[in-house]
Amino acid sequence: MSEQATVRTNVRIPLKFGDGYHTDAQVFTFDGLVDGQEHVALALGRYTEAEVPLVRLHSECLTGDVFGSARCDCGPQLRDAVEQITKVGGYLIYLRQEGRGIGLYNKLDAYALQDQGLNTYEANEALGLPSDGRDYTAAAQILHALGAPEIRLLSNNPDKARQLTLRGIAVRDKVPTGVFVTASNLRYLQAKVAVTGHLIALNSAA
Repeated sequence: MSEQATVRTNVRIPLKFGDGYHTDAQVFTFDGLVDGQEHVALALGRYTEAEVPLVRLHSECLTGDVFGSARCDCGPQLRDAVEQITKVGGYLIYLRQEGRGIGLYNKLDAYALQDQGLNTYEANEALGLPSDGRDYTAAAQILHALGAPEIRLLSNNPDKARQLTLRGIAVRDKVPTGVFVTASNLRYLQAKVAVTGHLIALNSAA
């Protein structure tokens, strides 16, 4: 890819989750990202020793990641990804793409429309916004800057692998994330499977 990003700085941050799980992350920031956003990469486990690092692209979700909202599965996915990556070494790339790229206020407006019966993608479109506006060019830049042009991708979303491949990242393997179903997010997860082909084994989740 033509655009190149460089590591700006990195700093160690101890992480501790609400269930008591803890680990250390080396958090990297970058210059030259195409969208100008403050994305970060959390290097976890023995990432320098991983032949092919395990990588998750995690889009920011204030309601789920911070407040524990049960309307999505973002918070549990984040927590699970950190542990999975720590075990084998790799990176969690935290992308500032709230609401699949539409922003926090618009996401909350879309929630109101979902309460009227629209699914998560229909609600975005009803607001005149893309159903999924995320672009993973910056994520590919970050991986190149970290010296990780070949990865194992921790995701249920086929579009992430497709976009990364188009941007010069070799996805050697796709590792599914956990399935975190609640009464409040079941319709949301069903829409992800039906509309965008997410590989979520809802039938096996009880």
